[in-house]
Amino acid sequence: MTQHRPELYVLRHGETEWNASGRMQGRLHSPLTAKGISQAHEQRRILSDVDLTGFDVISSPQTRAIHTAVEVFSQSRAEIRTDPLLREIDAGLWQGRIRSELQISGDPKVTVDGPLAFYEQAEGGEGFPALRQRCQTFLDALSGPAVLVTHGITSRMLRTVALGLPSEAMVDLPGGQGVVFHLKDGQQQVLQ
Repeated sequence: MTQHRPELYVLRHGETEWNASGRMQGRLHSPLTAKGISQAHEQRRILSDVDLTGFDVISSPQTRAIHTAVEVFSQSRAEIRTDPLLREIDAGLWQGRIRSELQISGDPKVTVDGPLAFYEQAEGGEGFPALRQRCQTFLDALSGPAVLVTHGITSRMLRTVALGLPSEAMVDLPGGQGVVFHLKDGQQQVLQ
């Protein structure tokens, strides 16, 4: 039986310079591109019709997520707090490297956000079991509805856990930048 979870709006940060160049980010920093800032403004537009009274706004402490959160919430003046549990998956020795130069084996698990296998197989990386535990810990501590600003892989795992799905289901979830994922009563909706 799926545990009841608070209502969530989950945002991935906007496009970064490294997203555009195919470079692995993980815990490293890369600034938002003009397109990434525009995607954050699109998320602000999407949320402008949503009553967020009583919602906490929680962001990953990584710069690209904070920048996105500020772009989305600057006009509403919502308080943004950070939580390190929302950081992107640690990609170990593959962080900062161009994806096309890396070798993955087996099913690449391709998504709109790129192959998940890069993060699952990253040398010295966090791995999906540890990421799942981190997301579980975060969600279990959540006391009320929230808007979460995070990263591509962490977003997928958060949504997988919140929906009560096995980790393998990450590959089937929708993704992308400039959209908002709404989770309520065990269901997910993509807002565009």
